[in-house]
Formats: sequence, C-alpha cells, structure tokens
Amino acid sequence: MNLANKLTMFRVIIVPFFVFFMCFSAMPYRFLISLILFALASITDMFDGKVARKYNMVTNFGKFLDPLADKILVAAALICFVELGWTSAWVVFIVMAREFLVSGIRLVAATSDKKAVIPANIWGKLKTAVTMVSIVAILIFGVLIDDLGVIGGDFPVQIIRDALMYLSALLTVISGVVYCYDCREFIDPGK
Repeated sequence: MNLANKLTMFRVIIVPFFVFFMCFSAMPYRFLISLILFALASITDMFDGKVARKYNMVTNFGKFLDPLADKILVAAALICFVELGWTSAWVVFIVMAREFLVSGIRLVAATSDKKAVIPANIWGKLKTAVTMVSIVAILIFGVLIDDLGVIGGDFPVQIIRDALMYLSALLTVISGVVYCYDCREFIDPGK
C-alpha cells in the first residue's frame, strides 16, 4: 500500500475515536479532542490526493477509498450532531441519500463493461470541503460553549449551525444532480 492510500486508511481509522469522544459526555474537553481528530482527518484528505498525484501514486483503490473515507467521516460527524441536537435529521438524510446514490452509481460504473472508476468531480470536492469546514466550525462552537464556557446562551449558535448545515445540504443536492447528469450513461434502467 502506497503512502497516499495509507493516509486515506488513517482517516478511516480515526473515525471510531472521533465518535467515541463526541458521544462520551463524561470526558472532559471531548469536543476539543473531537475537533483535533476531525481536523487531522480532514488534513489527511488534502494531502493524500496531492501525494498521489505528485508521486504518481494514483490507484483505482485510492480513487475508490478516498471518497468513501470522506463519506464515513462526514456521516459520523453528522450523526453525532443529530444526537447532540446540533443539526436536523433531514439535513443528514439529504447528505446520506446523495452519498448512497453516488456510491451506487460508482458501483454500477465499476461493474459495467467499461469497468469505469469515476473520481470525484469539482462539485463533489466543493461539497466535501464546505461540509468539512462547516463541521469544523460547529465543533469549534462545541469547544467554546461546552468545553471552555466562553460563549454564553445569548449568542446565536444554533442559527449559525443551521446556516452552515443548510449550505452543505444545498451543495450536496447540486453536486448530486451534477454527478447524476455526468454519469447518465450508467443510469439506464434498460441495462
């Protein structure tokens, strides 16, 4: 396994630790630890692709695993956010539905006569970046409110959380529609 794929695997391995700290309410500074883990995982997402391209380490395994690792990380964070009351379930449903749809299309493409491996497009990358930045911002509020107590109850935290998640949901829908359009040759009920 090359370095780029190891970075991607590392991102997947971080997820259970992230979920543990997000959900274990007795842990002091749990949101700070979660934020550090999420940021570390997000940084590996930036570097694995750059390393793969720069050192000619692009593999079909990496093209498959990288977006899957992103989906696992983001899904874990959003599910934890619902558990904590930080976002609405319908937002998470939109994100998860798009991810299942895209994964299904990728599976169909990979098993088609063309054996196509479809990498993420610019809209998918933008959606992922905005969603990850939104998650980091929401985690920072968790640190400031719950871990450190420096933001009081009159600060409009939930409005900001909602705005960030709505933006992520909007980009999720746009990227899903673009992805379906770009991959329409693989979406043929007659085949």
